Order: sequence, then structure tokens, then C-alpha cells
Amino acid sequence: MEDEKVTTASIGMELVVDPSLVEIGRHDKTTVQLLRTAFHKAERENPGFADNFITGLCEAESTGVYVTEVLLMMASLSCSEYELKRPEPEFQTLNKRAAHLKSILSKIPQEINNRSQFLQTIKGIAGAIKELLDSINELYRTYPDMGRMREFKRALDLQKRTFVKHSKVFSDTLKKYFRDSRTDDVFVSANRLINQTNTLLRLFKLASMDV
Repeated sequence: MEDEKVTTASIGMELVVDPSLVEIGRHDKTTVQLLRTAFHKAERENPGFADNFITGLCEAESTGVYVTEVLLMMASLSCSEYELKRPEPEFQTLNKRAAHLKSILSKIPQEINNRSQFLQTIKGIAGAIKELLDSINELYRTYPDMGRMREFKRALDLQKRTFVKHSKVFSDTLKKYFRDSRTDDVFVSANRLINQTNTLLRLFKLASMDV
């Protein structure tokens, strides 16, 4: 269970690697299970491994695909692993606000070259981050004893701080972008912020399960 608390979510793993392994597994389930275990172990010990693997594979094949950009555009796709099942309004609000943040971030590739539109997107991202943090604080206040919330409190606090840290890094990356116009740095930072958002959701999902 401790591993589940510290493993960072990965867009590349959830939306590319795992679905690909499922498809391959129709022909060789044993080998695919070994591959899945190895991939998840590598991702757990080296966060970002899956994204880097996909990037390296596309570069090796000269596909011309910009992986960080594609992963970012895919980030708003629904993934059941990061959806809270609790019916209480506060949990559903956290679901909606996290989805809203990911949706805005996923639009960056389409909007980054339109300065006025991109500036509005940045404002929207800042507001969505604040709303997400407000939802987290509301859950802490309202359901401190639900399920395994107390058991996961330390992990949740740590992940919240990590999310805030990546939010600040994203903000700094945006400031730098307006000086050097390096779009890929923005995409990478946005993907990392989404991964941290998904990690928060997964932890709250585990913490809120009935004992």
C-alpha cells in the first residue's frame, strides 16, 4: 500500500503504454504481464519513464510526432483510475474541478501561438488551480475521519505540497516562455502538473474507500 501512496501518475502510462499492452496481450498474455510489471516498476522508481520511453521510440522511428504535445492534448480524456466514486458533493466537486484544470491545460498546444487567447488561458489555469486547492481543503475539513483519510493524511499533505510546487514551476516556465518562446518546455511542465493532479485524485480515491 505504501507504494501506491508515492507513485506519481503518468499520462503516457495510462493512455498509451497500458492500452497498447492490452492489445498485445490478446496474443501473449504471459509476456505482456511481465512487461506491464516492468513498466510500472520503472515508472514507480523513475517518474516520467513512460513518457521518455514513448518520446525515444518516436524519435528512433522518425515519426515526426511531438510526444509531449500529443500527451498534453490527450490529458483531458477520461480515465477511471483518476475518478472519485464517492457520491458526496465535495468529492464530485473535486472531480469536476480536476477535470476542468486538465481540460484547460490540454488546450495549450492549440492556443499557445495566439497571444491574447493564451493569456486568457493562463488566467483560467490560475483560477482552476485555486479552485482545486479550495476543494482539497474543503474535503479535509468535512471528512477528516472518512474511510482511511487519517491513514493517508501524511501522503495527501505531501502530494498537495508537490502539486503546489509544480504549479509554481509551471508559472515560472510560462514567464520564461515569454522570453525564449520554447513551447516544448511549457508542454512538459503542463504534463507534469497534470500528472500531479491525477496523483492527488488517486490518493483521495484510496483514502476515501470504506474500511
